[in-house]
Amino acid sequence: MTDSDLHADFCVVGAGPAGLTLALLLLRSGASVAVLERSRSLDREYRGEILQPGGAALLDALGVLEGARMRGSHEHTGFRFVDRGRVLLNADYGRLPGPYNHLLSLPQRHVLEELLKSCGEFDSFTYLPGCKAGDLLRDFAGRVHGVVADRGTRVVRAHCVVGADGRYSKIRSLAGIDTAREEAFEHDVLWFKLPAVDDGPAQVRISRAGGNPVLVYRSFPDSVQVGWTLPHGGYRDVADRGIEHVRDRIAQAVPEYAELVASRLSALSDLTLLDVFTQEARTWAADGLVLIGDAAHTHSPIGAQGINLAVQDAVTLHPVLMASLREGDAGAPVLDRFVRARRPAVRKVMRVQTLQSKAMLSQNPVAARIRPRMASLVSRTPLYGRILRHVAYGDPDIHVADDLFVRG
Repeated sequence: MTDSDLHADFCVVGAGPAGLTLALLLLRSGASVAVLERSRSLDREYRGEILQPGGAALLDALGVLEGARMRGSHEHTGFRFVDRGRVLLNADYGRLPGPYNHLLSLPQRHVLEELLKSCGEFDSFTYLPGCKAGDLLRDFAGRVHGVVADRGTRVVRAHCVVGADGRYSKIRSLAGIDTAREEAFEHDVLWFKLPAVDDGPAQVRISRAGGNPVLVYRSFPDSVQVGWTLPHGGYRDVADRGIEHVRDRIAQAVPEYAELVASRLSALSDLTLLDVFTQEARTWAADGLVLIGDAAHTHSPIGAQGINLAVQDAVTLHPVLMASLREGDAGAPVLDRFVRARRPAVRKVMRVQTLQSKAMLSQNPVAARIRPRMASLVSRTPLYGRILRHVAYGDPDIHVADDLFVRG
């Protein structure tokens, strides 16, 4: 122990939606929280911007949604799947009960800034930006009780450590927790933004015109976010042919933006590759340690579930952690209460995403022939409404445990 050791009830590694939502919940419940974030600022590139109604409702219950929206956002009335000019699926979110009956294109930075601002109102909050975790503190029995960061110059001791540091989690690696990666998707995604020349699409849209399917939606402030799909693992083959070839292929897929693509994409560095896969940690909890968000389970961008799952993980874990603090026990059996509550719902999302990807993105000729008929059939059955509610809300039983908040 050194004089510079920091002590907190909880040490959260990763200041993303999962980590900061959890930190705010814990702080409002009277706990002390230290958050370590390897990036020095929030001014960086994000791709996960679409917020589903379920996540919006939880962030609103925390009092941060309005402030995040005031920083800038776009409402979308729903999701539309268009195949060569024919609308095969029009998921109208207006059919859902208000007020959470729309999609939000909400820059992730705006959500994080509002969460961080709210956390900063508590004297029991310590934020350490630019702080890289390097090792885990363990006692003689192997139980985790803190984090060593910045090459040993910073030590944070805690009742429990939470790994919320993303799909390539350092905390997960330090804990020696293996992952099961599944190549369940046929596509990766190349993301880029174009300036908006009009009000843009009113819906989040997957479009199949010529070539590979494309995801398109209006993005704040005045841009259109485009995700061009390409065969999984096939980026190198495409990139080796140069930016002109890539531009031509993208222009075929989104002919309405062909001129902007030609003028705005000047180098491969203008594109961001997302390697699409599913992955689940072998275990989400160990003695003194729990994983949430992408650190525990990684998903496809299909269905815009990333922020939803992150926030719902945090809301579900919050009462479990507060109970562990009261009981003085952060052992794996206690933390497994969270795992048992969340794992079935998370796996259900994974299954639905796999079906969505095959239905809308597959280039298989058989799938192309039956796609219009299946889309028409599904949209006229009660199954459509159930799928829409599941995609929009996730687990409907998740609510903020505000009874644990310290009043005043």
